[in-house]
Amino acid sequence: MSLTRVPGLLFGGDYNPEQWLEEVWAEDARLMAEAGVTMATVAVFSWSRLEPRQGAYDFGWLDRVLDLLHEHGVAADLATATATPPPWLVREHPEVMPVDAQGVRLEFGSRQGYCPSSPVYRAHAVRLARAIAERYAGHPALAMWHVGNEYADHTLECFCPESARHFRAWLGHRYGDVEALNAAWGTSCWGQHYTALDQVEPPRKAPGPVNPAQLLDWRRFCSDALLELFAAERDALREVTPDVPVTTNFMSILHGLDYWKWAAAEDLVSDDAYPDPADPAAHVAVALSYDLMRSLKRRPWLLLESAPSAVSWREVNVPKPPGMMRLHSLQAVAHGADGVMFFQWRQARYGPEKFHSALLPHGGTRARGWRDTLALGADLRRLAEVAGTGTPAEVALVLGWDSWWGLEAPESMPSNRLKLKDLLLAWYAPLHAMGVAVDLAPPDRDLSGYRVAIVPNLYLCTEEQAEALASFTGELVVGPFSGVVDASDQVHPGGPPGPLRRLLGVEVDEFWPLPDGAVQRVRHADGAEGTARTWTEWLRLPDDGPADVVAAYEGGELDGLPAVTRRGRATYVSCLLDDVTPVLGEVLARVPGGVARTAVPEGVEAVRRDRHLFLLNHTTTPQRVALPQPGTDLLTGTPMRGQIELAPRDAVVLRIEGDT
Repeated sequence: MSLTRVPGLLFGGDYNPEQWLEEVWAEDARLMAEAGVTMATVAVFSWSRLEPRQGAYDFGWLDRVLDLLHEHGVAADLATATATPPPWLVREHPEVMPVDAQGVRLEFGSRQGYCPSSPVYRAHAVRLARAIAERYAGHPALAMWHVGNEYADHTLECFCPESARHFRAWLGHRYGDVEALNAAWGTSCWGQHYTALDQVEPPRKAPGPVNPAQLLDWRRFCSDALLELFAAERDALREVTPDVPVTTNFMSILHGLDYWKWAAAEDLVSDDAYPDPADPAAHVAVALSYDLMRSLKRRPWLLLESAPSAVSWREVNVPKPPGMMRLHSLQAVAHGADGVMFFQWRQARYGPEKFHSALLPHGGTRARGWRDTLALGADLRRLAEVAGTGTPAEVALVLGWDSWWGLEAPESMPSNRLKLKDLLLAWYAPLHAMGVAVDLAPPDRDLSGYRVAIVPNLYLCTEEQAEALASFTGELVVGPFSGVVDASDQVHPGGPPGPLRRLLGVEVDEFWPLPDGAVQRVRHADGAEGTARTWTEWLRLPDDGPADVVAAYEGGELDGLPAVTRRGRATYVSCLLDDVTPVLGEVLARVPGGVARTAVPEGVEAVRRDRHLFLLNHTTTPQRVALPQPGTDLLTGTPMRGQIELAPRDAVVLRIEGDT
């Protein structure tokens, strides 16, 4: 399902007309048209205005807003307005507010003030979504439905009695009976054996560490409970408007929600991304999240929120210098976004986000930000032909949420310093610097379309996932602390790497996390030296089908033991290397014919979308780039060949001539 009624690349932002007098709306619509805005997200936080009393709807103001947008050629990403319940609902039903792990019920006055499991909240939210759908089903401005907002941003979990009942029902569906739950949770440890499911409670604050298997299921449940809430509204919308796509805005690589499951439940993946202008490496981490968004449904996605300049929620909110708004936007398009939207259209005068930047700043059309808005709208119009194109990748990074949740369980691990995002970035950053396209994939996906698959960590690994990796015929890399536990967080018989043992040809005798300040040297077979500062492992090579040693530990207690091994096409890296480039280079060199890449200077990003090559200079100095093929820069209309110079924070989008 696609936004065929809105051609080209989408451009616009969140519009909150309820924050402004009605006479301002006409100016907003006129300026949107002037800037080339094609879509506005409307009514995200409007429940209390649309339904000021239960069952008493006031749609008149929203009718006028949507009519005005349509008259000026602006489509609507129309929200169900359920991101925050109205005060009357909270006061009549205080039980809809979430309860924290200490048993404190939170108060009204912010956003996402709801318990995900509350049947009262869910019934009212679905009723409102249906009423909005019935009201605007035929409205010419309606292009997309926007359900909720940034799920799990403020409310990921609730520990109230209703959540406890929902959790027990979820456990009953998963395990069938209490004995199966006891077996999965290992409740014979610390005397936690249950005799009935109704004895189970959410993992509230306890005297000591909570059962890690219970925590893992709680993470699964919380993701599923919010997904049920989303799906209930989605289903109401689809019944009334089956041809209008439904989305909700993700939050990049978010720990709390299994985005593989969530993406399967929506028509279009959309994301909110706010890279820090003060971080010179922020473009690498956000590129990783953009590649995840493109990979979730393996097709183009939409950047639904970003910041034109400064945000309002960091300790220090640094504005974007000239050129960075454009550069960040083009980076999203390069990584598969079919549109760039912002929070928000007109900068607020009050509330928690009054200092958050906007496409139309406080200074109005005199402000620098407005000039940037006009320029970006023109650039996106020039790139219209890019919409709908894909990004072929030969390398996959494997990411599993179950494994992530298990890996970062508190208080029960050999080290709490193994963080999945760090492990992902350790492999992604050098690939990004090489100009190698990367997809992300869940552990059970068929990887046959790729030539290299990298598993930075798979702490939780099932037999089925191990079989999927073993069936992969390309070059496989598996990172440390993988194959440790099964789906119930129980250590595999024989210890790690569990079901990956035969594939990798190693056994982990003992985990060897490093204390603060410790540095473990690693010597590669070619003589190159590397270092690890967080994690190492004492490896054994079994007699039946052992791996070859690619690199060994040098010095310290692990001196001479294997650090990096290879068996056939499978490489195992038992430590968190400060620099994985030597291993990565060797793996890529083993691929027949090599892996497609675009050589660029440090700080320059090269990304292809079919026959379009994006070259993005994230540095503050000019950079010379050798073009792999001649073409025409869509942003300027200039034919280019040979070597070009990219100005600081500048970009070229080259339509490649001939065979790509």
